[in-house]
Amino acid sequence: MRVGIQGDVGSFSEEAARRLLGNEISVVGFRRFEDVFAAVARRELDGCVVPLENSIAGSVHTNYDLMLKYHFRICREYYLRVCHHLIVFPGVDLKDIRTVISHPVALAQCERFLGMHPEWEVVATYDTSGSVREVMEKNLRDCAAIAGRRAAECFGGEILVSNIQDSVENYTRFVFLRLEPTGETGDKVSLVFRLANVPGTLFRALGVFAQRGVNLLKIESRPLKDRPWEYLFYVDLAGGLGEDKVAEAVEELQGVCEYIEVLGCYSGIGMMDTGEGRL
Repeated sequence: MRVGIQGDVGSFSEEAARRLLGNEISVVGFRRFEDVFAAVARRELDGCVVPLENSIAGSVHTNYDLMLKYHFRICREYYLRVCHHLIVFPGVDLKDIRTVISHPVALAQCERFLGMHPEWEVVATYDTSGSVREVMEKNLRDCAAIAGRRAAECFGGEILVSNIQDSVENYTRFVFLRLEPTGETGDKVSLVFRLANVPGTLFRALGVFAQRGVNLLKIESRPLKDRPWEYLFYVDLAGGLGEDKVAEAVEELQGVCEYIEVLGCYSGIGMMDTGEGRL
């Protein structure tokens, strides 16, 4: 199976892909999420693994938009614990560092540690693991990267300071997406809908779940690009489409909405990765 990710070998996305699908897969990295989705749409790949949400930084809105643009379906999800480390060329000392590079989200998640070193220049790059690759391939002795342990192992970097993230409870929700559903049943449903811009419609829409005791795990609105001040609503539900109460709620919701699309019925894996596991 060929699976696309945004990022380099050794990235958190690659680790999530292998935890979701096994070590036998072939992982193909891209610089942009748009390129990942486009490659799957051209059927050059069997699917992709992308982050949808971080427990600290929130939703990855780009991927919500792309998932809808390409009409991909969520087949599985995994919550990966994210631990960031300061990684350098072997032998480099803390006093030698002048610049720190990493993905913007990783930098934001390590603000407390970076704030202790105001003398460092902080530079955003496209990927955590790719930052380690750059340090090693360019033999940078005054630059450090922020990334995961696997990135250091892949490129031969040295972890100078471990676990520099602001919160130890730092998880990223990754999903495996395909053009068509795999036929798997699950205990979680994701869907998106649009409502008429009139009073009470959101109340009626959410009421179809409340009346049947269906638990809403998440609800988030995203602006419609071509309709100012109107919104799409993304919802995650506890339960599968094979359950009568869930199926009935979704069916009734169709009568309330102007538009509705089921993004997937899949296995929802909780925060089971409580440590920095090895592949």
